[in-house]
Amino acid sequence: MPGARPPASGLVASMPTRLPEEPIPPKQADEAFFAVWNLLESVADPEIPVVNLREMGILRAVRDGADGLEVVITPTYSGCPAMSQMHNDVVHALSNAGVSAQVLTQLAPAWSTDWMTAAAHDKLRTYGIAPPQPTGCAAGANVVEFAAKKRAVSPEQTVACPQCGSDNTTEISHFGSTACKALYRCLSCQETFDYFKPY
Repeated sequence: MPGARPPASGLVASMPTRLPEEPIPPKQADEAFFAVWNLLESVADPEIPVVNLREMGILRAVRDGADGLEVVITPTYSGCPAMSQMHNDVVHALSNAGVSAQVLTQLAPAWSTDWMTAAAHDKLRTYGIAPPQPTGCAAGANVVEFAAKKRAVSPEQTVACPQCGSDNTTEISHFGSTACKALYRCLSCQETFDYFKPY
């Protein structure tokens, strides 16, 4: 777009290159850019500090670019207020280790909760946040859905309480501590908890 300004989170990749559309496992020592991936394991999601950006599916690629090393991050949604902090945290971690790299924000393909790792789901549950249900979208699928407004979970699905494990829960607000979460109450233990909404 002529005259459009890049988001505060940093440079936006102008020509999106194909990124993985599934959870990215921890890298092995024999894989490309292992040292950088390993370094970035320490960069946590600023809103949920028990998970790192790779586990959340936000860190999408470390690659050679036209101007050197590139680290690609994708926001959980385009208006995520934590993106500038995530960008700065990645830049800071790289800089502290003496790694010169450009941190790019790539919006396409759009982030999905299906990109979160199993470890992220476990850590969210332990932290007291119910992890998202699978969206059912296959990797690479382009889904456009026109439907009536719906709850974070369909009536036939349940959200298990991360405190006691009960499925006897109810949504009390479509928005929880952040816009990407809904607020639920467990009717068994009476605790409230956030549910990470599937996208």
